[in-house]
This record gives sequence, structure tokens and C-alpha cells, in this order.
Amino acid sequence: MFGCRSLLKQIRKRKRRNPPKFNSKNRKQTPNLAEQDFATEDGFRLKGSSPSQNYGVQPLGNLYFTSSPHNSRNTGLGNIQTLTDELVLDILGFLGGTHLGILSTVSKSFYVFCNHEPLWRNLVLEDCDDGFLFKGSWKSTFVAACNSDFDVSKVGSLGFKVKDFYSDYLFQSWLCANLEMKHEWLERDNIIRRKGISVDEFVTDFEMPNKAVLLEGCLDNWPAMKKWDRDYLVKVCGDARFAVGPIEMKLNDFFIYTDQAQEERPLYLFDPKFANKVRKLGQDYEVPVYFNEDLFSVLGNERPDYRWIIIGPAGSGSSFHIDPNSTSAWNAVVKGSKKWVLFPPDVAPPGVYPSADGAKKPVECVCKAGEVIFVPNGWWHLVINLEDSIAITQNFVSRRNLLNVLDFLKKPNASTLVSGTRDRVNLHDKFKKAIEVSFPGTIDELTKKAEKKRAELEKPSFWDSVKDSNSGGFKFSF
Repeated sequence: MFGCRSLLKQIRKRKRRNPPKFNSKNRKQTPNLAEQDFATEDGFRLKGSSPSQNYGVQPLGNLYFTSSPHNSRNTGLGNIQTLTDELVLDILGFLGGTHLGILSTVSKSFYVFCNHEPLWRNLVLEDCDDGFLFKGSWKSTFVAACNSDFDVSKVGSLGFKVKDFYSDYLFQSWLCANLEMKHEWLERDNIIRRKGISVDEFVTDFEMPNKAVLLEGCLDNWPAMKKWDRDYLVKVCGDARFAVGPIEMKLNDFFIYTDQAQEERPLYLFDPKFANKVRKLGQDYEVPVYFNEDLFSVLGNERPDYRWIIIGPAGSGSSFHIDPNSTSAWNAVVKGSKKWVLFPPDVAPPGVYPSADGAKKPVECVCKAGEVIFVPNGWWHLVINLEDSIAITQNFVSRRNLLNVLDFLKKPNASTLVSGTRDRVNLHDKFKKAIEVSFPGTIDELTKKAEKKRAELEKPSFWDSVKDSNSGGFKFSF
């Protein structure tokens, strides 16, 4: 996504073109990229002036340009040095905080591995069900949660740099957390944009053909656009707790975390019950007119989760996914901006499934405050917050998508596929019966139209007819 792996290759390639001359005078000249403000030929740069701690870890390529063949990563691991870094970390993930702390004193290599921040992040999220107060790092946060007398201010930025430690995996994790996104990637914008179109135009041009579109000017009347800053939200939400990953947190505590977060995949707030927890939030926005038809509403309180408030720092977001239950969605940015990358249903995104040629270009855009993106059903998409951002998103079912949703809900493995509801198995029957009661004849009408359309698509063309005639002995002569 950020090109970290290609960047590592580029760094090695650059050094091959300009290999250093090693002797006793310049033995220490092997560059540690974590210690310098570097920029590559392709414009990669580190964020800000104080990148997060990486304990001296360098990319593996640096090992081949140093006068010493020593890699303290291997010597410090002893007999388990043959394991990959990923497997070493998986094993360490079974340990608790106390044992990680003890093991970190065994060798310099274990010191680096045992201080890997995601290990401590997992411990915090597993043990702190009621939320946490972030203390600058996940390790400090864990220790402070276990010991109320722990004074983080006395710790400061303690931690030494290990000499001659080379690991692409650990370095990449640090690099992705501290690397700026390339401007030319952020500037790619090929999505269709519309402003002031009618509902009929939206349905005809985008919803029926299942095409993504970015809509402007839809949120001008939302109270949230003027009111939803940090102070207002903290005051209105008070002690209400919102879903942040596997735990729930007060909004003020979450903002304390976002102010200090500097990691590869920051946590973000994603809560489906926000309007029930704080009714004022639900009153500060309204569904844009293009999405007013939402047939799942016939289920009342039994409908699957369908709306979320999303709050996250720069760098947070979601990896490639398809929205649940074959629904379509809209996502409205209230504050900040989001980078979107989308692929239509017939194109699998890179890294999800192998692509035949990889030549299909995605739909890309930056959705800014006041804009709404329509995500058609079945479209793969990833989203990255480019700055501290607040958004509202809702999934919906209209007549254009009703049959797709019903087909999805009755799949044999619906019990594992359907999400957002406790009654996954019976949701199809409940939904179908509720539609038949509320909108009699709708399902039959839509089914007939779909069958007619399918028959037209399968109808042989003139040239197919000619080919069939030729196979029966009839021939043209020109």
C-alpha cells in the first residue's frame, strides 16, 4: 500500500550503484535509515522530525555493505535463529507482559523482539476491556495499567540502539509507521463526481449500473458539519463508551491515544450503536436523499447493524473488503479526508486473489469534508484516513439491490457469511416475509424483470444466428 517492500529493494539498488569503500576509517558509515532524514529518488520521506523508536533495526540489505558479517539478530536468538521473524513474534505472542520483560534481558536480539510494539498492543487490548490511557507507547501503557504507581515521565525515551541488527520484517513495520504517503498517489482521482443531480439521475446513472460516484453538496444542511469538532463531541458524549477494535473507550481517552499514535495500523473508532448511546449524534445528520429507500428497515430492531460513526487518526483505515450482506453503502466525511481505492466486483484487488494480468486500474479518489461516496454492492475497497477524520457511513438495501441481498442471505453458509445480527440463519426468511407484507408483489415484479433482462442478454446476436445456420449446411458466398 505504501510501497515499503519496493522501497527496501530500491534502497538496496541505490547502494549497489554507489557501493561504499570499506576500511577501518569508515567502518561506521553504513547508514541506518532510521537515524537520518532520507528521501529516495521516488520521493519517499519520513513523517515529521521524530520517528518512533526502532532500536537500531536496519534493513537486511545493509548487512551486505558493512565490513562486518555479524548480524546480532542471529547470534542473540541462539538455536531459534533459523525461524523467520514472523514466527519468532508469533511465539512471543503467547507470553504475558512479565515474561516478555524478563526475556528481553536475555540478549540484544531478544531485547529488540520483545519490545516490538504490536506485542504490547495485543496485551493491552486483551487485558483492558474497559479502555486504556495511552502513555506514548504500548509497553508503557501496559505497565501503567498494571501498576498505577508507574511514572511514565521518568521513562522518557529510554531504550538503546542495538548495533548490527538486520531484519527486513521489523524494519518494514517501523518504516510503514513512519513513512509519508507519496503525493502523486494521493493525487490520483479518476472517480466520477456529481453535484446537484436528481434522485432519478443517481438511480439511472449509478445505482442501477452499480457504479461508484462521489457526490458533492449533500451535507450542507447537516448540523454535524458545523458542530462536530473534538470539544463538542467530548462534551456531548461524556462517559459513553464506543467500540475501538475489540474494546470500548470513552471518546476523550480515544483522542488522547490518537494524539500520540505512531504505528503502522492505528486503531480507529467504529461503532454501530452510536446513535443509541448518544441520541444527539443521531440528530446531527440525516440520510442524503439519494439513499432514502432502505428496505432493511422493515425488520425494525431486528435489522442487521447498518450505520456507524468512524473516527480515526491519520494512517488508520481498513484493508480491502466488501461491505456486509451484499449491501450498498454511502460514506460521508464530516471532518478530515480519506483516500479511497475501489475495484468493481469482477476485479479482485491485488493481494486478495491472484489476478490474471494485474492490468485493471482501480477507481481512486480523496473524499473530503462535505463529500459523500457511493459504494455499490460487491465492490472491493480500502480506505485510509489522511488526517484526523470523522465520518458517518450506512449500508442500505434498495429495490435495485434487493434480489442480490436475498440471494446472499439464503446461501448454504449464511451462518458464517451474514454479519451484524444474532439470528444469521433465519434472517433471509424474516426479511423476505417482511418485504412481502410491507411491499406486496415487489419481489415477484423484480424477479420477472431480472429474468427478462437475463433472457435478453442470452439472446443470440445476428452473427450468432448466422453461425448456427452455417453449421446446418447453409453458407454465404461473397
